[in-house]
Amino acid sequence: MTGMEQQAAHAVAALTTQSIFGFSPMVVGTAVLLGVYGFIIWDRINQTIVALMGATVMLLLGLINHELAMQGVDLNTLFLLIGMMVIVGMMQKTGVFQFVAIVCAKLARGEPAKILALLTLITAVFSAFLDNVTTIMLIVPITLLLAEQLKLSPYPFVFAQIFASNIGGTATLIGDPPNILLGSAVGLSFNDFLMNTGPAVLVILAVFMLVMHLLWGRKMVTSDHAKAHLVKYNPWEALQDKVLLYKSLFVLALVIVGFMAGHSGGLGAGSVALMGAALLLLLDCYPHHSKEQSHRVHEAFGKVEWDTIFFFIGLFIIVAAVEQTGLLNMLAGQLMALTGGDMERTAYYILWGSALPSAFINNIPFVATMIPLIQSMADAFGGPEAIKPLWWALSLGACLGGNGTLVGASANVMAAAYASRAGHSISFMKFMALALPLMLLTIAISHVYMWLAYF
Repeated sequence: MTGMEQQAAHAVAALTTQSIFGFSPMVVGTAVLLGVYGFIIWDRINQTIVALMGATVMLLLGLINHELAMQGVDLNTLFLLIGMMVIVGMMQKTGVFQFVAIVCAKLARGEPAKILALLTLITAVFSAFLDNVTTIMLIVPITLLLAEQLKLSPYPFVFAQIFASNIGGTATLIGDPPNILLGSAVGLSFNDFLMNTGPAVLVILAVFMLVMHLLWGRKMVTSDHAKAHLVKYNPWEALQDKVLLYKSLFVLALVIVGFMAGHSGGLGAGSVALMGAALLLLLDCYPHHSKEQSHRVHEAFGKVEWDTIFFFIGLFIIVAAVEQTGLLNMLAGQLMALTGGDMERTAYYILWGSALPSAFINNIPFVATMIPLIQSMADAFGGPEAIKPLWWALSLGACLGGNGTLVGASANVMAAAYASRAGHSISFMKFMALALPLMLLTIAISHVYMWLAYF
């Protein structure tokens, strides 16, 4: 055991015996965790500030020391987020996303029902291979413009894209932040997600697109003049920088191949994403002089959502502190007692038990808390390999559960903000009235899928 590990072990042993304000560390840690959740749900203080202050309180109260806090910060997740944000931010400058949206409109010949279906499908695919928050940031502003040209309410389009972004994001390691957390913490590869959550996502997406057509698509009507005006757009005029586009697509293809093959070669997804970002920066900057290179590098890193990165850092420290108090081990034991140690029943509890809370609290902190809880059940079920179905239950439950309300996932909040900015505010209750039943339908499909695939 190294000196640092010995120090950490002594810190944990001391923590279990000390008292804070007359209360056990577990009680205090639970109170801080619930307080952080409460402030995130309240949404009056930025969630990044809440997470960092929660981490600060944990450190000041001695619930975790500096060494354990640093060990708790998952650099693989942070590197993956930063690398993909740089790559997608640079791609955004090329106009390729506007190009895709205009091509969809032309393929649909301006027919609203076809545009709704194509944009839903494109959003799901982009969300699987970029990430759902970035996809929403790129696609929703274009969708609002298309709806305006068609003289239609943008609500059905935005609603469908919120759902599609979370459905598509469930399919891969990089599609949704909860999956990024899961993959990094448990060592699940890009291919693992594709093969295990991917089939369920295909069925769920098909069912969802059918429901959208029956609810809205077949009833949408617009004038021939609006259709003609939309179809006349030239998609090639949307492309601003074709050279950068070719470089970006080349690097993105390499990164996706790296995600698929890197796990077996000892390369984590975070390393692959950072290498991809570095290569794209090199390809973009090398023809220019040093001053222009500096400008381009600053611009690229300006696209990184640093508030999200620091939200994750604070969250990692909070969860690590709670884990040290023994709370998660206790909850794992209670869950085992509730399910009688039955794997199938435990998976269904996790699936539904993840979906419902994730609809009302952001699914990222929920998953961050659940990961060590499930890890602590591994020995009882026969080791890490035996509990893999539980990880797929958590992924499906948390990612799809985020569709239940406007605050369930970061992509939802982002889409609602864009719609509000364009003068089309989305009511929390109106969204939930349809979204919650639809979300429960997707979880029911996931339940059947898990029974067929694993039990």
